[in-house]
Amino acid sequence: MSKAYALTEDERKEALEELEGWALVHGRDAIHKEFVFKTFNQAWGFMNRVALAAEKMNHHPEWSNVYNRVSIALTTHDLDRLSNLDLELARKIERFAKQA
Repeated sequence: MSKAYALTEDERKEALEELEGWALVHGRDAIHKEFVFKTFNQAWGFMNRVALAAEKMNHHPEWSNVYNRVSIALTTHDLDRLSNLDLELARKIERFAKQA
Protein backbone atom coordinates (compact mmCIF):
# COMPACT_ATOMS: atom_id res chain seq x y z
CA MET A 1 0.00 0.00 0.00
CA SER A 2 1.30 3.43 -0.94
CA LYS A 3 1.80 6.16 1.61
CA ALA A 4 -0.36 9.24 1.01
CA TYR A 5 1.26 12.54 0.17
CA ALA A 6 -0.39 15.83 -0.73
CA LEU A 7 -0.34 16.83 -4.38
CA THR A 8 1.60 19.81 -5.62
CA GLU A 9 -0.21 22.36 -7.79
CA ASP A 10 1.55 20.96 -10.87
CA GLU A 11 0.53 17.38 -10.01
CA ARG A 12 -3.06 18.50 -9.42
CA LYS A 13 -3.22 20.38 -12.74
CA GLU A 14 -1.68 17.48 -14.68
CA ALA A 15 -4.06 14.98 -13.08
CA LEU A 16 -7.17 17.00 -13.92
CA GLU A 17 -6.03 17.24 -17.53
CA GLU A 18 -5.48 13.46 -17.61
CA LEU A 19 -8.66 12.40 -15.79
CA GLU A 20 -11.47 13.19 -18.22
CA GLY A 21 -14.61 14.51 -16.56
CA TRP A 22 -13.16 14.85 -13.07
CA ALA A 23 -13.38 18.33 -11.56
CA LEU A 24 -12.41 20.06 -8.34
CA VAL A 25 -15.14 20.27 -5.71
CA HIS A 26 -15.97 23.86 -4.83
CA GLY A 27 -15.00 24.75 -1.27
CA ARG A 28 -12.83 21.73 -0.51
CA ASP A 29 -9.75 19.92 -1.74
CA ALA A 30 -11.44 17.03 -3.53
CA ILE A 31 -12.29 15.84 -7.03
CA HIS A 32 -15.68 14.65 -8.26
CA LYS A 33 -17.25 12.85 -11.18
CA GLU A 34 -20.66 11.40 -11.98
CA PHE A 35 -20.92 8.18 -13.94
CA VAL A 36 -24.04 7.15 -15.85
CA PHE A 37 -24.64 3.54 -16.88
CA LYS A 38 -27.37 1.88 -18.94
CA THR A 39 -28.86 -0.03 -16.01
CA PHE A 40 -28.84 -0.29 -12.25
CA ASN A 41 -27.05 -3.65 -12.54
CA GLN A 42 -24.19 -2.05 -14.49
CA ALA A 43 -23.92 0.73 -11.91
CA TRP A 44 -23.93 -1.79 -9.06
CA GLY A 45 -21.30 -3.99 -10.73
CA PHE A 46 -19.10 -0.91 -11.21
CA MET A 47 -19.53 0.01 -7.55
CA ASN A 48 -18.56 -3.51 -6.50
CA ARG A 49 -15.31 -3.32 -8.47
CA VAL A 50 -14.53 0.12 -7.04
CA ALA A 51 -15.33 -1.08 -3.50
CA LEU A 52 -12.95 -4.03 -3.77
CA ALA A 53 -10.12 -1.84 -5.10
CA ALA A 54 -10.76 0.82 -2.46
CA GLU A 55 -10.73 -1.73 0.33
CA LYS A 56 -7.47 -3.21 -0.94
CA MET A 57 -5.96 0.30 -0.97
CA ASN A 58 -7.59 1.19 2.38
CA HIS A 59 -8.67 4.39 0.63
CA HIS A 60 -12.42 4.81 0.34
CA PRO A 61 -14.51 7.13 -1.85
CA GLU A 62 -17.41 9.32 -0.88
CA TRP A 63 -20.19 8.18 -3.16
CA SER A 64 -23.88 7.82 -3.81
CA ASN A 65 -25.98 5.81 -6.22
CA VAL A 66 -29.41 6.49 -7.69
CA TYR A 67 -30.53 3.87 -10.18
CA ASN A 68 -27.98 4.07 -13.03
CA ARG A 69 -25.97 7.04 -11.70
CA VAL A 70 -22.96 6.88 -9.41
CA SER A 71 -21.52 10.08 -7.99
CA ILE A 72 -17.98 9.85 -6.59
CA ALA A 73 -15.85 12.35 -4.66
CA LEU A 74 -12.26 11.61 -3.73
CA THR A 75 -10.10 13.25 -1.08
CA THR A 76 -7.67 11.98 1.52
CA HIS A 77 -9.31 12.56 4.88
CA ASP A 78 -6.12 11.99 6.88
CA LEU A 79 -4.50 14.91 5.02
CA ASP A 80 -7.72 16.89 4.45
CA ARG A 81 -6.64 17.36 0.83
CA LEU A 82 -6.03 15.61 -2.47
CA SER A 83 -3.25 13.05 -2.49
CA ASN A 84 -1.54 10.56 -4.73
CA LEU A 85 -3.98 7.92 -3.44
CA ASP A 86 -6.92 9.86 -4.85
CA LEU A 87 -5.31 9.89 -8.28
CA GLU A 88 -4.47 6.20 -8.07
CA LEU A 89 -8.07 5.35 -7.17
CA ALA A 90 -9.49 7.71 -9.82
CA ARG A 91 -7.43 5.95 -12.50
CA LYS A 92 -8.75 2.57 -11.36
CA ILE A 93 -12.30 3.94 -11.31
CA GLU A 94 -11.89 5.10 -14.90
CA ARG A 95 -10.75 1.63 -15.98
CA PHE A 96 -13.72 0.01 -14.20
CA ALA A 97 -16.17 2.45 -15.82
CA LYS A 98 -14.90 1.49 -19.27
CA GLN A 99 -15.41 -2.20 -18.45
CA ALA A 100 -19.00 -1.74 -17.25
